[in-house]
Amino acid sequence: MNLNKALTFFISIILFSCCDGKKEVALLPKASGKPGEMIVVIDSAQWKGTLGDAVKATFQAEVKGLPRQEYLFKLNRVEPTKFNSVLKTVKNLLFVVTLDSKSSASRVVKNYFTKSSLDQIRNNDDLFVFTAEDEFARGQNIMYLFGNSSENLVKKIEENRERLQGYFNNAENERLFEGLFKAEEKEGFTRILKEEHNFSMRIPFGYKMVVNQKGFIWFRQINDESDKDIFITYRNYNSDKAFTQEAIINLRDSVAKQQLFEDPAEPDTYIKTETAVPYIPVTSREYNFNNKFAIETRGLWKTNNLSMGGPFIGYTVVDEELNRLYYIEGFVYSPGKSQREFIRELQVILNTFKVSSEIENK
Repeated sequence: MNLNKALTFFISIILFSCCDGKKEVALLPKASGKPGEMIVVIDSAQWKGTLGDAVKATFQAEVKGLPRQEYLFKLNRVEPTKFNSVLKTVKNLLFVVTLDSKSSASRVVKNYFTKSSLDQIRNNDDLFVFTAEDEFARGQNIMYLFGNSSENLVKKIEENRERLQGYFNNAENERLFEGLFKAEEKEGFTRILKEEHNFSMRIPFGYKMVVNQKGFIWFRQINDESDKDIFITYRNYNSDKAFTQEAIINLRDSVAKQQLFEDPAEPDTYIKTETAVPYIPVTSREYNFNNKFAIETRGLWKTNNLSMGGPFIGYTVVDEELNRLYYIEGFVYSPGKSQREFIRELQVILNTFKVSSEIENK
């Protein structure tokens, strides 16, 4: 979701002190900060009130399908009067202010707006967000949330929660994509998938092909920190019922029982979907998968002997030209560690998947 495009009529009249249109991005410092971290510049009183609660509920929402509570972003609030040149270079930066706040801290944030833009905000309750890139640093994403009153801005944030999350989430995914595929890529795997299976997926360096059979392919990367796995399975598409959560779990479990072993030396061990943890249910939602209808499924997996487990993310999608149903999944085993970024990595890789009609130079 590109919020800038949705607000082009406003961009023409809103100017920030950092945006002179003449800066050379190459001369800016590189954006800093860990993945999934965000600095929030907001007055302390508003942070402790309903406006702060709305910001936290949006950007500190719990990520679904992880074994422990992890948030979409780690938020670090900074008092506007203490916002310095070092903090300006973080990757994800959020400014929040309302015109009814008269504190000295809020006045600092208002100084990023011109008088004409403040007048526009005063006269139009529909204006509440502006986004920018590479303002203080290369590879940086900034969002400004504003309104006449806290009450009005809270309402706008709640009504547009997914759009606001999506801006920073997409930015994190794009950074990760560049990092994953900047290094050497397993182009040989891409060629095998095209020539032998008539679909495409980009596989980063470090993954190995474990199984390559008609209807099932498995890639795996094992290191000291994690065991990350990607598998693709396909079969004839017969009914829309294949998109129900029950059908997806049944497909996943039938394939996993036959193909996804815990230990090659113990063929009786296999992976299955965890459906008995009520506070971490399997969730499914409709998903725009490269402009195709798909179902995204998240949840937990476990081995049948309960010795291992972790989170997974999967997509169910159809190749209409071949009348082929695909289920593609990434799952990870990394006990005791934060797993949000592992799942993000797998999601980014899975989203490089292309059906036969999308493959270039077939």
